[in-house]
Amino acid sequence: MTADEIKNMIASSLPCEHIELEGDGRHWYATIVSPAFEGQRAIQRHQKVYATLGTKMQNDEVHALSMKTYTPAEWAPLAP
Repeated sequence: MTADEIKNMIASSLPCEHIELEGDGRHWYATIVSPAFEGQRAIQRHQKVYATLGTKMQNDEVHALSMKTYTPAEWAPLAP
């Protein structure tokens, strides 16, 4: 899968204000900012993102996805 395909899958199922994604085609590193993360712990946020990818994680189309997840308020002081 390409970075754009993964971004589109995440953004189509999760309201995102910002998504950065880089990787080598198998190992991906993402920064995701979403109001849907409000009040959630990191594991809950990651589960939400994994859910957007459905079977792509299970059938190894996306081998590994490391992520940093932020609410818009958490992201505001970090934004470039």
